[in-house]
Order: sequence, then C-alpha cells, then structure tokens
Amino acid sequence: MTFLKKHWRTAAVILACAAMLTVITRSALAGPATQPRDADVAEADAILSPGALRAERPEGEWVGGLGVVEPARPESELSFAVAGRVAAVHVDEGQRVEAGEALVELESGVERAQLAAAEAEVAQAEAELLRARRGLRPEERSALEAESEAARARAELAQGVLERLEAASAGGGVSRDELARAQREAEAADRTATAATSRLRAGSRGRVEDVRIAQARLAAAEARREQARATLERLRIVAPTAGEVLEVLYRVGEYVQPGGVEPVVVVGETSSLRARIDVDERDVARVREGARALVTVDALPDRRFEGRVVEVARRMGRKNVRTDEPTERIDTKILEVVVDLGPIDALIVGQRVMGYVSPTEAASRVSQPTARGE
Repeated sequence: MTFLKKHWRTAAVILACAAMLTVITRSALAGPATQPRDADVAEADAILSPGALRAERPEGEWVGGLGVVEPARPESELSFAVAGRVAAVHVDEGQRVEAGEALVELESGVERAQLAAAEAEVAQAEAELLRARRGLRPEERSALEAESEAARARAELAQGVLERLEAASAGGGVSRDELARAQREAEAADRTATAATSRLRAGSRGRVEDVRIAQARLAAAEARREQARATLERLRIVAPTAGEVLEVLYRVGEYVQPGGVEPVVVVGETSSLRARIDVDERDVARVREGARALVTVDALPDRRFEGRVVEVARRMGRKNVRTDEPTERIDTKILEVVVDLGPIDALIVGQRVMGYVSPTEAASRVSQPTARGE
C-alpha cells in the first residue's frame, strides 16, 4: 500500500497504456474500416432494403449495370420566369398534351387589363391613321366644294364689273379711282377663289406630315400591345412539345418563386422509352452502339424487355443509380449507355432497372514502331 502511494503516477500511466493496447487490438481484429466484416455483410443481406434490385441474371455472357427508365426525348422541367400565385392547373399527371397547350397559369388580372388598354390604344391609332390618309369627311368636303364654287362665282362677277367699267372709262364715263377699285376687287375675288380651290384639293388627301405622325403613333401603340402580350405570356406555362405530363408539383393558390429547386411541371414523351444504364469502367471497352440489350425489373420478374444500344457516352462519370445496399461502393466510375426500348406500357419513367448488354470484344490496339526522323 505504501508502494502504491509513492508510485501512483507510474501506476496510472501503466493502466492507460493497457487500455490503449486493448483498443488497438480490438481494432486490428475487426479489420480495416473500409472492409466490412463477414458477419456485418450477412446481417445487411438479411435486412436488405426492399428497393434493392434482385432480378435474375439472364444466361450467357452479359455486361450488366443498374439503370433508370426515361422518355425517348429528354424530359422538360418547366417553371415560371416571374413570381406569382398559381391561378389554374389545366392538366393532371398522366394526361397527354399537345405542343402549345396551356399547363399552368399564374394570377394575371393586372396584366390582362394592361393588354386591353394597349389594344384600345392600337385601335385609336389605326383610326387616326385612316383619317389622316382619307382626309375630310363627306360633309366637310361638300362644304369646301360649295365655298369654292361661291368664291369662283364672286370672282367671275367682279371680273364682269371690271370689264364693264373698263369699257365705260374709254368714253370718260368712269373715273380712274372707280376703275382702280374695280380692278382690286376683281383681283381679291380671284385670289379668294384660288384659295378655296386649294383648300378643297388639300382636303381630298391628308398631308404627308399628318400621315407620318399617325403611322408613328400606331407603331408605338402596337409595340406597347406586344409588350403587354409578352408580359401576360410569361404567366403561363405551355407544353413545348407533345407528350405526357409526368409530374405536377404545385397546386392552385400556392406561391411560385422563379429559380426554385423544383420545377412547376414535368413533361416527357413516353410513347417510346429508353433505359440509361451505368456500365462499370472495367467493361466500357466491351460495349458498342447497336449491341443487343435486355432490361429486367423486380416488379415484373417474369418479363425481359429487349432493346438496342443507341448511345454510348464519351466521358466517364459517377453513378446515377444506387441499390441502397449498405455495402455498395459509390465511388466507382461508370459510363452511361442508353438503350432504346421502344413503346412499352409496362415500364414507368424513373423506374430502376437492371440492364444487360451483349458484350463485344474490344478492338486490338497494336502500336507500330516508327523510325526516328520519320
């Protein structure tokens, strides 16, 4: 007891070293952290997630990989470019739509009023341009014609008076002042008649300046109308192509913000389907376009869907589909291979599948030695 009291520090160090040695020994016996024990793997297999694919592998030699069903053409994830509240959803999931068909609309009362005002401005500008081109109304034209005829008659009357006074002045019966006055009256009447005739002619067709002003006003009104229409169109989502509505993520009354993580509606052409398969990097040399392929799904274990490889990616990437198994490696590099399945009603877009591609022998690459200097 006296020894422990004197050397308690040394005893504490010895006990700590013994505990650390125990931990190190257990870690060594458990194996590296990246390598699960056989017992853990067996337990994981026993409680395997129901989502894991366990389709039976077909007989023969195949290059296999997990995949997902997708439309023949890429899906269209559609959203609004402006914020607003959903006013109407015109389609349901699974419904077929045509290109240009309205899918979802936002509230647009203010924008519709602005469009109506712009259309009224266009109508007014068109009427002003028509009036500028046509000139006077029939009633105004008749008044100018009457005024011109009256002015011409007054001019002829003044000219007649002038001629009589000139004849009388030859015999000395008219003073020179009376003759001069008659001459001025005749000239004034003639100019009045000429002015009335000019007004009549000017009223028959609008002035060039008035026509150009009316045209400019009409062009500005039409531009405002098109702007109002474009603003209203931004509050609608229409189908870019014919296809099927795969998903509608918003309902009436919900508020939509532009640039959100989720689209408003997803549309895809499902009349023909494809499967995008993840092929391990070890097998990429054995896959070629045109190769035969098979696809299986757990939901239909007795069916196999045949297809052809129509596209092989040109760049390696990460896994797109996972099995949800605890022992699955997620850092494996894969090559995407697209298999055309044709029209199939039994499969669903987004469904996980197991794909098998008929392998082809990789082309041998023989490098020919070259002489230096060639």
